[in-house]
Amino acid sequence: MSFPDAVLQIDGNPPVHMDPATPAIQQDGSNARLELPEPYENSNRVIAYLSKRGISRDVIDFCLKTGRLYESRMYHNAIFVGFDLQGTPRYAAIRGTTKTRYMGEAPGSDKRYSFAIPADDNGTELHLFESAIDLLSYCTLSEISGKVWRQSHQLSLAGIYSPKENKDEGIAPAALTNYLQSYPEVEHMVLHLDNDEPGRSAAAMIQQLLSQTYEISDEPPVRKDVNDDLMIYRKQREEPTR
Repeated sequence: MSFPDAVLQIDGNPPVHMDPATPAIQQDGSNARLELPEPYENSNRVIAYLSKRGISRDVIDFCLKTGRLYESRMYHNAIFVGFDLQGTPRYAAIRGTTKTRYMGEAPGSDKRYSFAIPADDNGTELHLFESAIDLLSYCTLSEISGKVWRQSHQLSLAGIYSPKENKDEGIAPAALTNYLQSYPEVEHMVLHLDNDEPGRSAAAMIQQLLSQTYEISDEPPVRKDVNDDLMIYRKQREEPTR
């Protein structure tokens, strides 16, 4: 039994189901090999799961059509893929679509290339999130408000970014550093990290490290994360008027 499965069993939860990998893709300049889970013939369960999380079908379809999202064959997990500038998969976040709520990464994932949606036309604004689902939630909220969300860059940090206690030794997240190098047209960053102590600490560190070079706005979610904000908005819209 794997360590994650052992922990889940101790907690009284069913084991996590991991997908068998498709043939690995060699990463440039690295011995690590990204092992993507084999895709299923359709992504119906992933679509249903993300729809329940409030994500717009237009946003979901965009990710499916561009290969950024698919459903794994064995356990029907949601796979969020990150690419390099040549369009080669370099990272994959795995999200369970069942009650286990499993979250992990495909073996060989390189966090420098975490899940992202670049701007459609050399946009100068970059929105930053902790997870792929928060990113898609923001795109959905933007769509609802009438904004064209493809005009700006969207990047997930692939988890909580924990700065060092000694702020003088802090470094920016690898995914953010690599993205800024890949898209030098970015001038303005908008932070949507979680509204909790780790998220606020990470946002403060990013501002300290990069505010001399970039214009940075801190716009945390009202609730814990962006998807919580979206779910509450959807619920309020669906409640009958009294």
